[in-house]
Amino acid sequence: MKYKSTRGSKEFKSAAQAIIQGIAQDKGLFVPESMPALSIPLDELKGKTYKEIAFEVIYSYFTDYLEEEVRHCVDGAYDEKFEASDIVPLVKAGDAYFLELYHGKTAAFKDMALSILPYLMTTAMNKEKEDKKIVILTATSGDTGKAALEGFADVPNTEIIVFYPNEGVSQVQERQMITQEGKNTHVFAIRGNFDDAQTGVKKIFNDSEFADELAKQGCKLSSANSINIGRLIPQVAYYVYSYGKLMDNGTIQSGDRINIVVPTGNFGNILAAYYAKQMGIPVGKLICASNENKVLTDFINTGTYDVKREFYLTNSPSMDILISSNLERLLYHLSGNNGAEISALMDSLDINKEYKVSDKIRDGLKEFWAGFANMEETDSAIGKMYAENGYLMDTHTAVAYKVYEDYKASTGDETVTIIASTASAYKFADSVAASIGLSTEEDGFENVRALYKETGVKIPKGLKGLETKEIRHKGVLDKEDMKAAVKNSLKACTK
Repeated sequence: MKYKSTRGSKEFKSAAQAIIQGIAQDKGLFVPESMPALSIPLDELKGKTYKEIAFEVIYSYFTDYLEEEVRHCVDGAYDEKFEASDIVPLVKAGDAYFLELYHGKTAAFKDMALSILPYLMTTAMNKEKEDKKIVILTATSGDTGKAALEGFADVPNTEIIVFYPNEGVSQVQERQMITQEGKNTHVFAIRGNFDDAQTGVKKIFNDSEFADELAKQGCKLSSANSINIGRLIPQVAYYVYSYGKLMDNGTIQSGDRINIVVPTGNFGNILAAYYAKQMGIPVGKLICASNENKVLTDFINTGTYDVKREFYLTNSPSMDILISSNLERLLYHLSGNNGAEISALMDSLDINKEYKVSDKIRDGLKEFWAGFANMEETDSAIGKMYAENGYLMDTHTAVAYKVYEDYKASTGDETVTIIASTASAYKFADSVAASIGLSTEEDGFENVRALYKETGVKIPKGLKGLETKEIRHKGVLDKEDMKAAVKNSLKACTK
């Protein structure tokens, strides 16, 4: 299978080439030229382990990888670094099933893909005989940064540089990043929001002169954000796996439809659910849940994407995003693979800060249902779920649950529903503690301890003792200085 750009260039790449390159030369994102069908019948998903499902999904998309190469990547990624023996527990609480994606080393769903991306990347480098050092350049709204740092720390022939919004992530998220060990890790806070960080990273990727300069130093840029197809495809696996788990416990029979709710910022996680549906998983509605930065809700409901609006800092900071990069991939698929049309839409977004899609794309958006929850509704959802069911949600999962409740009230749809639970409640202990009625302290780590004392919910290993770790990354810079920061970080970069 080959990969091509969403913006219509004639550039075709193998999976390995697309993973190394990260973003297409015409600034588009790589997508598969066709969607593979599930490699095994639906009823055979029953009883499969996570590793078995992950192998089937990834091998279906990355066909230039040998079978033994994919098995090596899967086996290396999904091992004892995950605290849950089944990797991704599916837990019934209230009237939904929560797909707990946060049992990896950094306690967030990003571990699911970023545990395997370094294996996919190094395998790709060997396959392509890549002799340059790969520089992973990533913007994060909180969770991607730490998961990428953890995955690539001290991986041979790589450097990783992460930018995050100063004062735009939780205290726990920030401390996870700035204490990161590894000789090849570099972390910077920027004075701005996530969109500023993401825009800055894209500008660096699209700077051909800078790319030539780095090449002379023996370096080549790539990404760990979900703009990299090697980040996106592994996420498809857990939606396929969840269908098998629902059959395992007798909730559904083979062929029954399910709904999927995803708290959504950069649109990668819900796009992975869309890909699972295209592969053959019977999905009714894909429910897109936003916080007060509801640009996606408005877009799905109107067909107009407009970022000329107020930006809110919320208690679900990983969703504090106005420019959702992965939406471009969905638009491409819904347009009938019309790269010229998508290029024009993205140009309009750059120039006019908005675009309006065609009737054909709007018709395709009917597969989705969109809603949002404000901070008060998010807090209420956490408190209500814990009081009534003893189940502790983080703020992002709570946004998804509140939107799911709105969806049911609006439609009366009682279809079995999976909610992507994207982070441990302890990563947002301040908000969660307050939501269940605890008095909170200024020090977020005191709130972690108080939350544990009250609930008994296990604190993830990666968060224990975090406040006492040495701070290794102290850089805070203006968004205009991001390229200079990359240059300075790579001064010692050689072939």
